[in-house]
Amino acid sequence: MSQVSPAPAASPGTPGSPDTPTASGAPNPLGAEGGGRPQERDAFFDNAKFLAIVLVVVGHSWEGLRDGSRVVAAGYLLLYAFHMPAFTIVSGHFSRSFSFRPRQIRRLVTGVVVPYVVFETALNLFRAWNTGEELRITLLYPWYLTWFLMALFIWRLTAPLWRALRHPFTVSVVLAAFATASPDIGGDLALQRVLQYLPFFVLGLRLERRHFEALRGRRMRLLAPAVLALGALAAYWAVPRMNPDWFYHRYAAQELGAPGWVGVLMTLGMLGCSLLLSAAFLSLTPSRHTWFTALGAGTLYAYLLHGFLAKGAHYWGWYEGGFVNSPAGFLLVTAAAAAVAVALTTPPVVRAFRWVMEPRLEWFFAPERPSQAERERRTAPPGA
Repeated sequence: MSQVSPAPAASPGTPGSPDTPTASGAPNPLGAEGGGRPQERDAFFDNAKFLAIVLVVVGHSWEGLRDGSRVVAAGYLLLYAFHMPAFTIVSGHFSRSFSFRPRQIRRLVTGVVVPYVVFETALNLFRAWNTGEELRITLLYPWYLTWFLMALFIWRLTAPLWRALRHPFTVSVVLAAFATASPDIGGDLALQRVLQYLPFFVLGLRLERRHFEALRGRRMRLLAPAVLALGALAAYWAVPRMNPDWFYHRYAAQELGAPGWVGVLMTLGMLGCSLLLSAAFLSLTPSRHTWFTALGAGTLYAYLLHGFLAKGAHYWGWYEGGFVNSPAGFLLVTAAAAAVAVALTTPPVVRAFRWVMEPRLEWFFAPERPSQAERERRTAPPGA
């Protein structure tokens, strides 16, 4: 049986935590949770984050092509059924020990809040400049990609609550179903998405290392391609029959022309499908070090920066014309999107944008007090 290399679970310094530096030395807000000394990064999770962000970028590149091809539209639905759920599960797993320690709060502000404010402003400026629309910047109403940062901020703050509940996943599913049947929630703070994606985050909080290792079993890896193939067939069938807006998780059922009870059923059905597809995706994710493993530390950079190209492609008319909608054009667009995703996770890009994506803000925070262990180590006599 092929397993993920062993690593401590939910302990201080676990790779990928809000406290743990990235491979480049900067904190990773999409990573794990503890606050001790850095340990070696986990190849499996870095690979999963990298592959998921590549699928996010590719999915956005297909948005302008899906109207001309049922196959492309089916691929688009398939990706949206699992790439963000899988990304959210991993983010939840990396938030297991969040407990409002000062270092964790610093990481939350510098790695989530600051990028949210900067990119919510920058993307809206970009939209107004290219479309001529009136500039509208409201930090309480996330636009486009920034919803995930708002959601991550809220989810992480509530992580201690979910760990304290006896049946947190069940409660999160009930809240997601309630949101889908409640149009009055609206788009403030991206609450529809916060609640509809909440079960994936809570599930990630509850998953232990052994659960991810079980996904790497030989039987699961043999079943995974069949699960993805069935998902592709289901997506192809659903293209003319289903509103793709269901997959965005940002609307209530009534806003999609369906009664509330349908929203509850859709929540349960899509949750099951997304979990199966996410499990298949994670089971096929390599656990060894690969050429792209180190790039998994730059997923936040690719996620936020590619939004300008993704939106710009529509603003600048890149999807107009016959070639881009041909099979060769589709392959070219897909390859270009994947290349952009890879490029935006590379060390030069990380170094160039770290000042805004992961600023230190030492002038803003009070100096950190040394821990008891650090104080004892400093005061210990030589040779002790």
